[in-house]
Amino acid sequence: MTATLERASIKHRLAEKGVDRVLWLLVPGAVFVVLLFVYPFLYGLQLSFQPKGGGSPFQNYITFFSDEYLAETIWITLRLGLPAALFNVLASIPIAFRMRGRFRGKRALTTLLVIPITLGTVLTAEGLLAFFGPTGWFNRIWMALGADEPAKLTHNYWGVLFSLIITGFPFAFLLTLSYLSGIDPTLEQAAATLGASKRQRFRTITMPLLAPGLAVTFCLSFVLAFSVFPSAVMVGNPAGETHVMSIAAYETALRDNDFAMGSAIAMLMALVMLIVIGVVLIWRTTLYRGATGGKG
Repeated sequence: MTATLERASIKHRLAEKGVDRVLWLLVPGAVFVVLLFVYPFLYGLQLSFQPKGGGSPFQNYITFFSDEYLAETIWITLRLGLPAALFNVLASIPIAFRMRGRFRGKRALTTLLVIPITLGTVLTAEGLLAFFGPTGWFNRIWMALGADEPAKLTHNYWGVLFSLIITGFPFAFLLTLSYLSGIDPTLEQAAATLGASKRQRFRTITMPLLAPGLAVTFCLSFVLAFSVFPSAVMVGNPAGETHVMSIAAYETALRDNDFAMGSAIAMLMALVMLIVIGVVLIWRTTLYRGATGGKG
């Protein structure tokens, strides 16, 4: 009897601390994270310190930064990822703000905005080639208007940027819409009764509450854009102005059969992403996070 009471007491104390049978539900997720993220990451990290030709453990990283062609991939990837993420977040704000209300055709319009998610990167790239390519519809119209030569919008920087915007906007839009929907509308109504205009309500109420959520949206959009690969090959110039870090890692590992160097480039990709995300999240901590009903 005493043992039973002691076990019940222990279970009760653990339950008060949040330790109960529900925690077993976390086991599949924890195993999934360890097998598909933690282990590959740690394996790649230690492999990056084992240069193919021997020598210093940091030789792969020294080689990367001493090779101008490889080192430039950091700037090239940032030049694609940052503008694409920033544009998607900023463009999603007015659209999500309008979609927050009720109006006829809202469901159909929402479906159109998120359709690129179902297309995927490859189909989007093929569509860009068919529309913006040298013989695409855009250039046919462009030449018919009297242009001397077709506009170069594919197989370069712009083709990849367009692809990243098309494929990344639906995610930014859905996230922004969810944050906007979490802001208590009575706050704006109260401001309206005090004589605040729509612009004043958006600038002093909606935007401050939305900004923390936009920071998270930007981080997710940036990670999605920074890992660009298929579009950089299909609608870009993978040997030149769209030679991004993912392509460099792929070519080094599989073409040159140097998996240690490829792992080093992948680790540097992760480091650059963490730096950008860290800067954004530090800025996010300076934003208002009071109990106002917003999700931000």
